Amino acid sequence: MSQSYSLNRGELIVHTLIVMAGAFMAILDTTIVDIALPKMMAPLKTDLYGIQWVVTAYMIAAAVTLPLIEWLEKLTGLKAMYIAGVALFGLSSYLCGVSTELYQIVVFRAIQGFAEALIIVSAQAILFTIYPPEQKGIAMGVFGLGASFAPAVGPTLGGWLTEHLSWNWIFFINIPVGIVLTTASLFFLKEVSLERKLLPFNLLSFTLISVATVSTLIVLSKGQQFGWFTSNTIAFLTVLALAGYLLYFVSDLFSSNRLIDLNVFRSLNFSVSFVVFMLVLGFSMYALFYAIPLYFEFLKGLSTFTTGLLLLPFAFSIALFSVVAGVLSDRWSAGGTLFVAIVLYLGSIFLFTRHYDLYTPKAEASLELSLMGIGMGLFFAPVTVIALRGLEEKTILVISLLDYIRFIGGSFGTAIATNVIKGNASFHYDEISTLQSQNYHYVKGSIEGIAYNFINTSSTVGEALTKAYYSFGAIQTKLAYSYAFQDLFVWSGVFAILGLLPLLLLFWSWRYNKV
Repeated sequence: MSQSYSLNRGELIVHTLIVMAGAFMAILDTTIVDIALPKMMAPLKTDLYGIQWVVTAYMIAAAVTLPLIEWLEKLTGLKAMYIAGVALFGLSSYLCGVSTELYQIVVFRAIQGFAEALIIVSAQAILFTIYPPEQKGIAMGVFGLGASFAPAVGPTLGGWLTEHLSWNWIFFINIPVGIVLTTASLFFLKEVSLERKLLPFNLLSFTLISVATVSTLIVLSKGQQFGWFTSNTIAFLTVLALAGYLLYFVSDLFSSNRLIDLNVFRSLNFSVSFVVFMLVLGFSMYALFYAIPLYFEFLKGLSTFTTGLLLLPFAFSIALFSVVAGVLSDRWSAGGTLFVAIVLYLGSIFLFTRHYDLYTPKAEASLELSLMGIGMGLFFAPVTVIALRGLEEKTILVISLLDYIRFIGGSFGTAIATNVIKGNASFHYDEISTLQSQNYHYVKGSIEGIAYNFINTSSTVGEALTKAYYSFGAIQTKLAYSYAFQDLFVWSGVFAILGLLPLLLLFWSWRYNKV
């Protein structure tokens, strides 16, 4: 797939709009559903832990499908794969929307995840193929626009739909889009991958990597619930995941029909991009994607919809600079653009660690987020362009592996955010309590002062004092979580710095090879 498929300007625009709309629809579902989960518990007759399977099933199905994509593309072609993905996504969205039991929606969400994998890889590969070599960065920038803008705008749209209609509409909204895109794809989308052949399928390797992937994602999504390694279930699944990955590598290395061509890792460009993708996007950015809505809703006490509105500048900033990143990657330097992206991202995290806390005005918090969006927007296009450099014939495989590590790394990022926020909040709460015990008389006087404000709404002085203690405890909890969010920002910065180090190694390699 190293060639570029020749299209006139009008055809190029039509193809871009069709595949971008599908990718946007699929990626949007990764965050739009998160907002609606609390509203889905009662209708589906489940609890908080049960409803999390709605997200987990989607991630598992998508991640397990990705190693299959290269084999499927050789069999069906990119056009058929994209149309099948869009049609199946629309159908499964309808089935999710009409589900009345937890097991039903979990099954249909798994089908959605399978369809999402087909859409994302085929859309990205189509874009990379139809744009000429000198515009590959723009192609990835356009894709990055949807890939980054969709998860950022998800909370806004999800909040509006759940508050003004019902949770079902976060799925029903995909149906007309799916119908239109399927029809448009059938009539206007051209086949850009012409080679067809049935390759031998390595079932053993696929089974092993699937077991490893499923085990890893369950550990990361359910570890907090089960108490991590104090649980025999989590410990067993961790061992199973490690064994699965190890046996997969052994199986593929000694097989004449490899599931995944591991030779792509011999390319320093790809290997570095893979690690940067995992650390910066997965461990760092995805942790903040998860935590920032919680910051506004839990810490600031804002509604879901208001939170979504405050995140809109952040989303638009990502969208705008995704396109800018594509242009810079083509006309200046993909490596330089990626370096600038990570440095700007680190700069915004530094600002967050200084004063992004309980007392930050919401307008100021929204503005600072938009600055972070610049770094995030500049990230996707150059890292993809670098990964594909010299591996154009392996476009499908490279994209599939990057998407795979996006799921795994993103799950790690979410798990890190959950543990840092919850674990460190408890630690800081105890720290504050220790300080209070050392200043007991001052704290007691403060509580009595707060109780005075409740005298008019209380029947007795004792009731006013009780309300004061509850209020004081609530403030202490908020402060503890505020400090925990600060800790998460620090950890996000650490992972971004770790992701910057291999990029510097790549720069040294480029310079050395030139010499």
